[in-house]
Amino acid sequence: MNYETMYILRPDMGEELVDQAITKYQNFLKEQGATDIEITHRGRRRLAYDIQRHREGIYIQMNYVAGGNVVAAMERSMRLSEEVIRYLTVKPEPIAPEEEELAVVAE
Repeated sequence: MNYETMYILRPDMGEELVDQAITKYQNFLKEQGATDIEITHRGRRRLAYDIQRHREGIYIQMNYVAGGNVVAAMERSMRLSEEVIRYLTVKPEPIAPEEEELAVVAE
């Protein structure tokens, strides 16, 4: 199944620590057998509301193909981590062929 996980890292982490955290979760997915892993570093952004007394966060997006048990294990790891202040995993719905054609025609 295709999954998209967006997680927010603490803003007080340096670039090196951010890179280590990204690598940590990427390697975790690889070890669990996930494929087609794509990572997008969305950068530092202001939060809509304070989370654990932080006004900003470093947003990271991961798209991958894996089983549900892999997602559960990764979310458990994020929940126990002090570097991740929030995370969300969604299963994007595939685009229907009719909608895809409409999008191409609209362009």
